[in-house]
Amino acid sequence: MQIKERIRGYLPVVIDIETAGFNYQTDAMLEICAVIIGIDDSGKLYPKEPQHFHTHPFKGSNLEPTALKFNGIDVGNPLRGAIDEKLALSDMFQTICTEMKDQNCSRSILVGHNASFDLGFLYASSERSKLKNPFHKFSTIDTVSLSALTFGETVLAKAIAKAGIEFDNAQAHSALYDTVKTAELFCQIFNAFEFTPTPKN
Repeated sequence: MQIKERIRGYLPVVIDIETAGFNYQTDAMLEICAVIIGIDDSGKLYPKEPQHFHTHPFKGSNLEPTALKFNGIDVGNPLRGAIDEKLALSDMFQTICTEMKDQNCSRSILVGHNASFDLGFLYASSERSKLKNPFHKFSTIDTVSLSALTFGETVLAKAIAKAGIEFDNAQAHSALYDTVKTAELFCQIFNAFEFTPTPKN
């Protein structure tokens, strides 16, 4: 089975973005991570290697002190290794588009915990950068809903605990850590359900 047969021709990609606020039009994107989901010969989903970037706030962007306190990001710290958001997205989109072509997928679909939040920031950033975005403009797969259905939980850490996945609260709210753990959760939930492919004509 190919990944395109699992979700209507889409390539699922888990995304997590750390930001300087809740408004995707005015607040900066500070960190982004992507994990492409693959499928093995038995039809089981699995997470591939993450792509992770720290990004500079875009010119004129808002930095909410409460948001920075929550995620612990020191925007001015040179050790962050931050790059321009256009460079980060260009690299990430190129990897995703190559995978889409290899897997004969028509589009990518964003998988995330509160996915609409990440999709809003992702599209705002790609529009500022004048980059073609490979993700579906409004369709997402939200692990909040999947976790509520499967475990009766909506908080990521609690859902992961119910799933029996190791989780370190000290590393939470890092885009890299949260994306990797969300990808594990997504694959576990999807793999628990028996999938019957549509017969080919």
